[in-house]
Amino acid sequence: MDRLQAEAIVRHGDLDRGLTRAELMDGVRDVDGLICLLTDQIDGELLDVNPSLKVVSNYAVGFNNIDVPAATERNVAVTNTPGVLTECTADMAWALLMASARRVIEGDRLVRSGQWAGWEPLQMLGAEVTGGTIGLVGLGRIAKAMAKRALAFDMRVLYWNRTRLSADEEKTLGVEYRELDEMLSESDFVSIHVALSEQTRHLISTPQLKRMKPTATLINTARGAVVDESALVQALRDGTIARAGLDVYEHEPKVEPELLSMQNVVLAPHLGSATVETRTRMGELAIENCLAACRGERPPNLVNPEWTPSQRKA
Repeated sequence: MDRLQAEAIVRHGDLDRGLTRAELMDGVRDVDGLICLLTDQIDGELLDVNPSLKVVSNYAVGFNNIDVPAATERNVAVTNTPGVLTECTADMAWALLMASARRVIEGDRLVRSGQWAGWEPLQMLGAEVTGGTIGLVGLGRIAKAMAKRALAFDMRVLYWNRTRLSADEEKTLGVEYRELDEMLSESDFVSIHVALSEQTRHLISTPQLKRMKPTATLINTARGAVVDESALVQALRDGTIARAGLDVYEHEPKVEPELLSMQNVVLAPHLGSATVETRTRMGELAIENCLAACRGERPPNLVNPEWTPSQRKA
């Protein structure tokens, strides 16, 4: 904040909550730059409130909360914060995988309930992680970080991506390419790492879930709507898959009510980047992006490369 205040007049809302739509509309009226959260919906209506707005700096990697074409049409720069949260989010995905596979949260509930009667040979048997097969949906930075963790557990690593890597790259990373359906059917664990777009919305729905093993675990730390949440509930209920670990939801902060009562799913409140170090780096990058655009310079992390530091289009 000190760095931002050294170069600009700064206005912000309450630091312990996000802005309402009305507050956001009012706050953007006479500013050069907007630093927003992934919970803020940035669309043409909001952009038209301030014809002088130069940049929307998203405090997140994903930017599905922003109408990028609308911003580009108005020559408003859109930026994000990639790279700085790679390891942190991969840690969270791995934590969900381990907690789901070994039923850690169920065990915690049992002990706290006072009903644990002591060690039993068949009590809360989970899934073996070491030596298993993991399938990665997408192979960006976070998925590659997941691959490193999986290889450390002697796992076989499969991946599906819209663009296949070269044979040399696959060998270096220790991964094997599969078409999506084939990867789903071979994997003991499936971890999702794609951005949300119209092409990836409900990428994982009933047909894909039915391809998975009945013993499989699904992990999602990407965006909730990549998974058809209603289809996932049905798959968990009827045993199509064994378990899931979720950090994101289709209609955040709302969660399918049935998920809340299921014992075979671990639920986290979108904690993927939630460490002091990572959130600090994200803030620094969001500020750097915002100030660069306001100075008429090209921001380090420009989402819409068509943007030019010229006068905004009306």
